[in-house]
Amino acid sequence: MHDTSRLLAAEGHDVTVLTGRLPGTADEERTEDGYTIIRLRSKIVNVYNPPFISSKDVLETLNGMDADIVNYNYRWAPSYNRDLKRYDGKKVFTYHNMWGEGIGMQAKISEFNDGRFRSCLDTFDHVIAVSDHVRNDLLRRGYPERYVTSVPAGLSKYPGIGKGDGDFILSLGRLVRTKGLDYLIEAMKDVDCRLVICGRGPDAERLAKRIRKLGLEDRIEMKGWVEEDEKEGLMGSCKFFVMPSLFESLGLAAIELMAHGRPIVHTDVNGLPDTVMDGGISVPPKDPAALSKAMNALLDDPGLAEKLGKNAAEQAQRYRWDGLIPKIEAVYEKVVSGEYSSADIRKAV
Repeated sequence: MHDTSRLLAAEGHDVTVLTGRLPGTADEERTEDGYTIIRLRSKIVNVYNPPFISSKDVLETLNGMDADIVNYNYRWAPSYNRDLKRYDGKKVFTYHNMWGEGIGMQAKISEFNDGRFRSCLDTFDHVIAVSDHVRNDLLRRGYPERYVTSVPAGLSKYPGIGKGDGDFILSLGRLVRTKGLDYLIEAMKDVDCRLVICGRGPDAERLAKRIRKLGLEDRIEMKGWVEEDEKEGLMGSCKFFVMPSLFESLGLAAIELMAHGRPIVHTDVNGLPDTVMDGGISVPPKDPAALSKAMNALLDDPGLAEKLGKNAAEQAQRYRWDGLIPKIEAVYEKVVSGEYSSADIRKAV
């Protein structure tokens, strides 16, 4: 949201972000990057990251803004869904995650929420999907090809190619079951190298107990949240990155690592293989033996790691914002002109 807002503003567009008001934030703010943030009076229930939020006067504020186009980016806030469904101006929805994404009860709740959201989605003039996989999933659910355009998220900056001179493997992301970290921890029983896990989330303590139970405390370090400078250093110096996800619509963390020229061991799920391409080794999900085999292959063959790292750096160039913002602008222009219209879409769905 920040990157698209600042870059669209830099192109001369008048950009406003409408969102909920977190404690300690101003009602309205003009950022140094040239866009405005309006924060609505909200109730926050912090039971998950991101927290559940309900905001007042969403529709009234949108109508008062008289925007040429609205791009909605979320589908887990009923107060926003209700008012965006009623909003009759030009609007685009950006689909960031898979339909029904999750495991167990989370998957059931997600499927239920997405099913309820569909009546809201059908009122939008167009959908931007963050990967071809997300787009294809929507097409399988009955949406016409003309309704959905793939535009991935991009990187804010491109670092120099890392040396990979550290003595560790890196995992980076939210500590939730969909990231598949249980299988990575299990795989580390057969990998003679140190693993550093960075991130925070509801599964942190459970994963720490799992590491202790397997007696892997001397092999696996859980660093928790790391600041940006430290994160950049870890990404550039790790031997390689491991992404054992069970769901991954795009894999932004993978793109960040590839920009450092580091290879990736990743699962063959959703949009992740299309993101990484030949910048790493793909393995089946939920398969500790396959994970350990791939990791050992990179540890035993530095030449292979170097080759895949070079491929990864080249692949990361596909996610430069200067090539992605024009695609977003093109969608906006077609919606504003009426070439993309919710009226036509409702006839097709």
